[in-house]
Amino acid sequence: MVLPFFDFLLCFLIPRDILSPMESYELIRSRRKTLALEITKDCRVMVRAPLGLSQAKIDAFVGRHTDWIHTHLEQQRQRMASAPPPPTEADIAALKAKARAILPEKVADWSRKMGVAPTGLKITTARKRYGSCSRKNSLCFSCFLMDCPEEAIDLVVVHELCHIREKNHGPRFYALLGQYLPDYKERKKLLR
Repeated sequence: MVLPFFDFLLCFLIPRDILSPMESYELIRSRRKTLALEITKDCRVMVRAPLGLSQAKIDAFVGRHTDWIHTHLEQQRQRMASAPPPPTEADIAALKAKARAILPEKVADWSRKMGVAPTGLKITTARKRYGSCSRKNSLCFSCFLMDCPEEAIDLVVVHELCHIREKNHGPRFYALLGQYLPDYKERKKLLR
């Protein structure tokens, strides 16, 4: 019997209060084989479990990992407390303007050096990645890349241009990246 696609992705959240009166966890059941713990950026404890696993086994798993949970919750709280405030709309507009002024020229220069031709260039407000290259060789860059040093900006530009030739992160991709930026590993450390 074939289940509809939405049944395959079945998952649900159940708040659980076994950690302490102040902390609970959210349970996500899905078609997985293992249990996993996650502390989210907003300090929620997530437990991912197989659909058929008993609640007693899940609670026992969480109970065995309370020290880990408390340690990582505290680390995340400290990260949140020391994090800078989120950028304002004016900050984002300024970063986008800077990106529009800098990135097209950098992409053009590196494209000539590398002998590749991207089909487009877009500036986004993505926060999880600084750049991407579509299957059609269109490049996207986050405006937040402008907060990084120039060497790191060049790394992201060259990295995405390398994807025009090599779509994955295999050995040939890194050989190509190293051909144009032999110090790419050091530059990567500059990304914030």
